[in-house]
Amino acid sequence: MGHDILVDGYNVIKRAPSFQAARARSLAEAREQLIVLLRNRYRHTPHQVIVVFDGDAAQEQVSHAQRIRVVYSRRGETADAVIARLSVEARRAGREVEIYSDDIEVQRTVVLQGGAAQTTGQLERQVHAAPRDVERRARHRMAMRRKYGLDAPYVEEDEEPARSPGKKKKKRR
Repeated sequence: MGHDILVDGYNVIKRAPSFQAARARSLAEAREQLIVLLRNRYRHTPHQVIVVFDGDAAQEQVSHAQRIRVVYSRRGETADAVIARLSVEARRAGREVEIYSDDIEVQRTVVLQGGAAQTTGQLERQVHAAPRDVERRARHRMAMRRKYGLDAPYVEEDEEPARSPGKKKKKRR
């Protein structure tokens, strides 16, 4: 069963190092980068991902960007308030809630509703992580290389391998 993943959009963009270059160019580019990363990370999951940004329109604006629900708060309402409301609604509907934000008040609100709070750093690690099957194969390859001694330092063909100081080379006759 999937659950609701709430992302405090501007909090992530401002704090996560991977968004700094895009943010320097434009905030719109950083928002788009966040949405693309979330879409790629959660596209094969049953989770509902909701990214909330502070908005300035008279009404709350909601759009969908390929499985990612994007919400802009209305003028006078913070993204934090929208996240709290969405968290309450999801818990009332019986869905699990997970929040990604470094804002302590937002985390506390979601946790009090029975949800889980994660940091922006944890989200950044997740969106940049390799898929599970690739990670599992890489760990297996490393274990096999250690098991069979294939992790020895690479030696050029014309170089002699490094010797320990106590061993002497046998002379050929």
